[in-house]
Amino acid sequence: MPLSDVAVRAVSGPNSRHAALLEDAFHVLIETPGGGVTIKGDARARAGVKRAIETLAQRAEAGAEVTEADVRASAAAARAGESVAHGVLPVGRRGPIVPKTSAQARYLEMLEQHELTFGIGPAGTGKTFLAAAYGATLLLKGAVDRLVITRPAVEAGERLGFLPGDLTEKVDPYLIPIWAALDEILGAEAVRRRRDKGEIEVAPVAFMRGRTLSHSFVIVDEAQNLSRLQMKMVLTRLGEGARMVVTGDPSQVDLVNPRDSGLSHAVGILTNVKGVAVARFEAADVVRHKLVERIVRAYDADLAAKAKPE
Repeated sequence: MPLSDVAVRAVSGPNSRHAALLEDAFHVLIETPGGGVTIKGDARARAGVKRAIETLAQRAEAGAEVTEADVRASAAAARAGESVAHGVLPVGRRGPIVPKTSAQARYLEMLEQHELTFGIGPAGTGKTFLAAAYGATLLLKGAVDRLVITRPAVEAGERLGFLPGDLTEKVDPYLIPIWAALDEILGAEAVRRRRDKGEIEVAPVAFMRGRTLSHSFVIVDEAQNLSRLQMKMVLTRLGEGARMVVTGDPSQVDLVNPRDSGLSHAVGILTNVKGVAVARFEAADVVRHKLVERIVRAYDADLAAKAKPE
């Protein structure tokens, strides 16, 4: 199949590692002569690997980085007969950010089309990273005035006063994943400047009460650790021109009483409300190290086994 030079390099990968992953996934032989890729194998396998290669080629030609995680995700989508839509976020220090899986693509579409989106699923599926990337995109093009990030500080019981420093310093230990994502997307210096200008704001859940967030993009992370009352309070902070994304994993509740978690409750009562969307991720959508998917599946299997009646 003919491909551009940049696409061929992406499909081949460093030391032909990407091609080797595709060969193992589809039991085919891949060669990359000048000007394209040749595939040897049975017809069904060739059709599947061709879909995966087309996805990788589109990522590369959009200017996005192609990693081993992208190769595995594209192969999984191709085997499942799914296609990955290509909503491109034009931010990222390593090039535009493109969804790696069909679930991520649907998630970006929901963020675009709804005022409130829930991103539900296991760790490593890109829920928080894509939310941060989408919010950064809105901020950079002036569609919102602020990017507001809130996350429950469960270990401190939301009582942050005893911690040293100002508000940002008190909350930062609980927001490291968000800052890491923003640093990766915008660069540490750009994040610092926008924080200093108030365009990127830390807003711990304990300090959200009584506020109205207008013309803002709000990320509520680790929302499984919000109580039902906290969840209602946070959701009702939305003001004019604001959007919100709520991310979390209902299987990782750290509250003293897990049944008090507001995430599953909110999803259950708001699913059919106009303006609300729910994106659900599964173990197959994990885009971190390949071992993470297997770990998530093992825990899911253990939970399912315990739930069966004796």
